[in-house]
Amino acid sequence: MAQYYLHSMRSIKIGLTSVLFDVRVKILVEMFFGSYWGTIRNNTMKSASKYTEFLILAIIVIPVIYLLAIWAELPEEVPMHWNAKGQIDRYGSKNELVGLLFMLNLPLYFILKYAPKIDPKKKISEAQLAGLRLVMHLFMSALALFILYSTKQAEMSSPFGIISLVGLLFAVLGWYFSRLKPNYFIGIRTPWTLENEEVWTRTHKASGPVWIIGGILMAIAPLIVKSASAYIVIGITLLLTIYSVGYSWWAFKNPIQKSED
Repeated sequence: MAQYYLHSMRSIKIGLTSVLFDVRVKILVEMFFGSYWGTIRNNTMKSASKYTEFLILAIIVIPVIYLLAIWAELPEEVPMHWNAKGQIDRYGSKNELVGLLFMLNLPLYFILKYAPKIDPKKKISEAQLAGLRLVMHLFMSALALFILYSTKQAEMSSPFGIISLVGLLFAVLGWYFSRLKPNYFIGIRTPWTLENEEVWTRTHKASGPVWIIGGILMAIAPLIVKSASAYIVIGITLLLTIYSVGYSWWAFKNPIQKSED
């Protein structure tokens, strides 16, 4: 009986020693490899951030390169504005085109790049903004290229292309809404969404699908009813704004009741 007891105690001791050894090894492995993989992950994120920044800058520069390429072909006075029918209603110096390119992309670049650093809520990150920055600068550069091409041709063969671009932008923003954290710069910023994070989340989740549908309708409107597409765009924009603002107020007045256990 005594031998059995001693044998059992010896087995328990060996088992405990093995467990403690495994724990120590696991801690050492996590300390070394955790730090190692953490460093790799951080370096990967930094590399991705640098790649995204380079891509954004390249997108911004493309219209500038195109303007330089066609500069010699442009007359001193070029079309600067078209009405809803695609007719020129204002001419200006071609030097204004340089200012136009800067106004389309540069202010947006600095706002989106430094928003996370100056946002009081500190909930919006650079990683979260990366996709949105790409989309916004793609849109602005596409718009700039469209305007430059139309200026070079001295006519806007399809002024409704801009409307379609805006519609696609609205749809992408609607898709992005559900992923957007509360902040003071981007999103549906009303007194009620900024006051309450739950209201922000509910409003953006409810508004996202509506903006996607509205953006798609706006994009295809010029293909269906060209003569009234400008009015359709204005109507859709107003409806989206009224719905989003109205829903944020309703969500604030009607909070979700949490059940008490």
